[in-house]
Amino acid sequence: MFATEFLDLPPLQSVSGTVHLPGSKSISNRVLLLAALCSGSTAVHDLLDSDDTRVMLDSLAKLGCTLRQEGGVLHLTGLGCTADDRGLLAAQADIFLGNAGTAMRPLTAALALLGGDYYLHGIARMHERPIGDLVSALQQLGCAISYAENAGYPPLRISGQGQFKLDAPIQVRGDVSSQFLTALLLTLPLLADRAAIVIEVVGELISKPYIDITLKLLAQFGIAVQRDGWQRFTIPQGARYQSPGKVFVEADASSASYFIAAGALAASSNAPLRIEGVGAASIQGDIRFIEAAQAMGAQVQSGDNHLLVSRGAWPLKAISLDCNHIPDAAMTLAVMALYAQGTTTLTNIASWRVKETDRIAAMQAELSKLGASVEAGADFIRITPPANAAAWQRASIHTYDDHRMAMCLALAAFHAPRGKDIGGIRIEDPKCVAKTFPDFFEALFSVAQADAVPVICIDGPTASGKGTLAAQLAARLGYHYLDSGALYRSLALAAKQAGVDWGDEATLAQLAAALPLRFVGEQVLLGGADVSADIRSEEMGRGASQVSVHPAVRAALLDLQRGFAQLPGLVADGRDMGTVVFPASPLKIFLTASAEQRAKRRVAQIAGRGGEADYATVLADLQSRDARDRERSAAPLVAAADARELDNSQLGIAESVQQVLAWWQAESLPK
Repeated sequence: MFATEFLDLPPLQSVSGTVHLPGSKSISNRVLLLAALCSGSTAVHDLLDSDDTRVMLDSLAKLGCTLRQEGGVLHLTGLGCTADDRGLLAAQADIFLGNAGTAMRPLTAALALLGGDYYLHGIARMHERPIGDLVSALQQLGCAISYAENAGYPPLRISGQGQFKLDAPIQVRGDVSSQFLTALLLTLPLLADRAAIVIEVVGELISKPYIDITLKLLAQFGIAVQRDGWQRFTIPQGARYQSPGKVFVEADASSASYFIAAGALAASSNAPLRIEGVGAASIQGDIRFIEAAQAMGAQVQSGDNHLLVSRGAWPLKAISLDCNHIPDAAMTLAVMALYAQGTTTLTNIASWRVKETDRIAAMQAELSKLGASVEAGADFIRITPPANAAAWQRASIHTYDDHRMAMCLALAAFHAPRGKDIGGIRIEDPKCVAKTFPDFFEALFSVAQADAVPVICIDGPTASGKGTLAAQLAARLGYHYLDSGALYRSLALAAKQAGVDWGDEATLAQLAAALPLRFVGEQVLLGGADVSADIRSEEMGRGASQVSVHPAVRAALLDLQRGFAQLPGLVADGRDMGTVVFPASPLKIFLTASAEQRAKRRVAQIAGRGGEADYATVLADLQSRDARDRERSAAPLVAAADARELDNSQLGIAESVQQVLAWWQAESLPK
């Protein structure tokens, strides 16, 4: 997962290959609650691992459930509760639910029915998300539930068990969020030993497909709800939760929408994008996003548990669509509208306003940044794309701590215009995708291709601090990191282990061409062995300087180094990154410092590793290496003509990083 402050996406040109989707959030949290209300153990396969499921699991553990992870299977021992038998339920608990509506709403209903002393709360945004209609329904039923702060919103307090009134239907509004009705359907079987329970929906029910998911999952757990249209639901008397023993969580159809869109934008019909984990027969309503994508021009074929998607019509076709049946996935259509001919109108999306953020307002603001003309109302959004390629704007996309804003707007990187050198877009706070799809960007980069992966080159003499600068810069940007010095040090070590003289150019070149080297995080693996510490010795430093002077060796390592340039980008440090390895790099830094200052740093570095070094000896060695690097015939140490020189003799690492980030900002985004 990218935990950086922002993530720069270069213009993406195509997609190909296979993407594996995570489990559905909607199904995952429903299954967890149902398993928790059963007696005995339920094996949950393919559960989504995300922020929302983690807060649900933490809450269930606090309430008395036993959880055991075994490979990809979660074994959950339930509480075995009814309103008349608390089973294993803890009598009191402080329940933190983050911003997970699929956890807050049903847990509120369950605990209000079971009674006890509970405080339910979340992050600030959760305390802005309305829950009044659910609380009113529970109070109407006789539950002892109240607002801890502002009426109509969490946090909530449950104080004891109420006196239930089951002689009349329980009424709940359906036009704000389907999660209120889902919460009642999932939990009211707790009272079914007393009487049949009737729920009546007041007003139009939005997001009906999510209610359909709820009903199908209830059936798997032994509760057969009788439905009269979408206005009246009856839980028969005597209904009781029964664990199915094991249950499989489908991949998330809402998450599939981003990759269906990517395929529609950039996959060839000869090599369609394969999306695994969900097919057209899914129980999730958002799978009907396929129909909307096809209406816009996508080519989609469905198998039992996969989809094949490619571009059909281009540009895409504008559509007008009532999106009540696909409220979450409809956000993806709003971004696809950027690539359509004409104006796209999405209606019946009032629920967007009460999600993780006001999504109608947020989408209007961010699409407008990109050059689109956007009109929005209480329950609709209308998008007219930029008039032409020149009208597209590079932008930094604010994500509002909303996972779907981040994932949807990432699609704006496809066919985005190139700027002076880089182009693309910036996604702020990319880690917000952890709510439902922690590895979203990794999945996107595994199938996306760009015509140019951005590379930042950090060149400079020995002990100038380029490795430290490059590593920290890569961490800040979420980019890959290439320590070219480690390549040459590893070659020197491999040569020593093989008994090859560092002056034997031909044999060294053969060794370099097949160098079994891998980088895993901060580890350097040579032939599977961790040589991270071994290559940092002074001896291997001298060896690297000697083997790197050979033209045949440098040529043999060239392709290996260029192979590190992968999405979303690369920071590479060395002595010829900007001149030879990545001459087209949009930002090249030549890091300098006086030989005396570098010698002091090297002595301190050696001392920090527990060694001893004489300053005069170190200084002489550095000056000798500098001369050798400058005078070698192959890729001598010189600054690229378009490099920015950064003298860090008097700068700390934080100051150096900030300076390079400022230069990168100037290159990659509009002023």
